[in-house]
Amino acid sequence: MPGQQNEVTFRFLAQPTDVNFGGKVHGGMAMKWIDQAGYACAVGWSGAYCVTVSVSGIQFIAPILIGDLVTVRARLIHTGTSSMHLAVDVLAQDLRKGEQRLATSCVMVFVALDSPDGKPTPVPRWEPQTDEDRRLQDYARRLMALSKTMEQQVAVLRPAAAPVI
Repeated sequence: MPGQQNEVTFRFLAQPTDVNFGGKVHGGMAMKWIDQAGYACAVGWSGAYCVTVSVSGIQFIAPILIGDLVTVRARLIHTGTSSMHLAVDVLAQDLRKGEQRLATSCVMVFVALDSPDGKPTPVPRWEPQTDEDRRLQDYARRLMALSKTMEQQVAVLRPAAAPVI
């Protein structure tokens, strides 16, 4: 039911097929997990098909090793008309020692569509309930402003299209 599920958590073990030549989970795999959890959260909130629009502020903080228990948590932190901003954290836990660490963190934006090839469709409005919710929503709004500034700068730097000969 739309407007009910504002958080999703995935848990699994890091596998040998997830690692790079250095023996640590590679960033692309972490990004795949982030996108999957974000998608599940966005669809759970909107009740619609969703597409990734952006990933902001991604930080790779600590390595994830084979056998670590990986927790990927996506939670809604802001809604627009058809967009949803999600804070996504990836945690890694050494099961033998019981130590958990933040491995990766970012903010994602998804847009709900009326069909897989369709147009943006409205999403239920989300209201922050706690001080932490309000802090994260403020962070999402600051990232939105920064993103608009970056888009303007890219437009200025983008070369004019070359003429077709």
